[in-house]
Amino acid sequence: MKSIPLSILLIFGVLANLNAQDSSTPPNIILIFVDDLGYGDLSGYGSVWNQTPEIDKMMAEGLRFTNFYAGAPVCTPSRAALMTGSLARRVDLDLDAENRWVLFPKASKGINPAEKILPEILKEAGYATAIVGKWHLGDQPQYLPTKHGFDFWYGLPYSNDMAIGVNDEPILPLMRNEEVVERIKGGAKNREHQATLTQKYTDATLKWIEAHKERPFFLYLSHTMPHVPVAAREAFHQRTNHPNTAFGGSIAEVSWSTGQIMEYLRERELSENTLVIFTSDNGGAQKFGSSNGILKGSKGQTYEGGIRVPFLAWWPGKIEPGTTCHAPASVLDLLPTFSSIAGARPDLSPKGDGMDISDYFFNPDSLRNDRPFYYWHAGYLMGVRLGDWKLNLLGIFNEEEKENIRKSTYNITQFPEDIELINLRKDPAETTDVSKDFPEVVEALRKLADKQIEALGQYDQYGPEVRKTPVVDRPVFLIE
Repeated sequence: MKSIPLSILLIFGVLANLNAQDSSTPPNIILIFVDDLGYGDLSGYGSVWNQTPEIDKMMAEGLRFTNFYAGAPVCTPSRAALMTGSLARRVDLDLDAENRWVLFPKASKGINPAEKILPEILKEAGYATAIVGKWHLGDQPQYLPTKHGFDFWYGLPYSNDMAIGVNDEPILPLMRNEEVVERIKGGAKNREHQATLTQKYTDATLKWIEAHKERPFFLYLSHTMPHVPVAAREAFHQRTNHPNTAFGGSIAEVSWSTGQIMEYLRERELSENTLVIFTSDNGGAQKFGSSNGILKGSKGQTYEGGIRVPFLAWWPGKIEPGTTCHAPASVLDLLPTFSSIAGARPDLSPKGDGMDISDYFFNPDSLRNDRPFYYWHAGYLMGVRLGDWKLNLLGIFNEEEKENIRKSTYNITQFPEDIELINLRKDPAETTDVSKDFPEVVEALRKLADKQIEALGQYDQYGPEVRKTPVVDRPVFLIE
């Protein structure tokens, strides 16, 4: 028998070692979650105002989704969906205690301590966990992220337009874990005081990863920008031709931040064992300068522009560069997907609403069975999508329901005269109602809607599948 050359044996040995590492080392996961970024706010998604070369490079090297949905068209319920894998209605975070659409400072509600959320699942699987940036799932002690599976937090507890009045000054509390480490002046007149937030978040992100790169980690980078009042360092005002240079500059700086993270991963040879996701918490607020491209509507609405968002997945050596997935998916899917990729085996006995879409990353063109997506907002089911079909339910609400919605949404919602059926493949701008032509589709989607409402109720009437969150009797401000 001929002997095998030593060089071949060495190659086999190296390959065997690499395979062993691949099977035994769970990948790092970085989720970049941007605030109020619209479907048309990135140059790679068609923006002619905003230049986002670093994000465009991520897109060219990874996977782009065209039918990805946020958990809701506003902050708190979307983040609740992300953390729980359940509709915000199901976990009682679709409205605050006063029936407003997000949580405010000194909120008596927050993420339910009984829910096992994403960082807790990954932590049990051996991951180091961190959140850098905005939380917005409760600012009372029992609701803070360090009480819910995050080892580290640096950021704001809520949106940057929610400054607290302290000695006639609007103040935002910048937190490290459970301590206020800096008081930032808030409000549109103090933009320059928020202009370094993206840089601070980026620096904190890289510092934390450097300290934890020897073990699997989950990093949730939850940008404050481009939520109003938008702010960026002056250099980034020169990187946009947006009429609102502060808005365009904030997006350019988020792109810069993304590039810094990608470059770091390459330099530390972490890129091939790190999945990076980039997406937004809801659609863009058009009145402040955001663009949702051809999609109808804005943040705060259940038209596509309010809830369909950019979504990119990057994982060198695993995800094929320059690919596109057209299958509908949502932020509800990230908890089961990350759990699967991490090799976690969580007890998901409380009902969730997402599914593992990791196969979408590696086989984006595969045909898949249709599944419904439900457009919940401000306590009401406002629409259902199945396949190419979307049923808009806003036209069937009675006057009391319409008034509840107006109060909860600051009168932003538009009500058509009747139910509407849209073919989103042919009409993503939602211009033409075809309900009269396809009554059988309307009937099928109405049945799905009725079953969902039976399970979850509407507004202040809760169905049997809602998991109510506890309410704090005497909530206090983080700063006085």
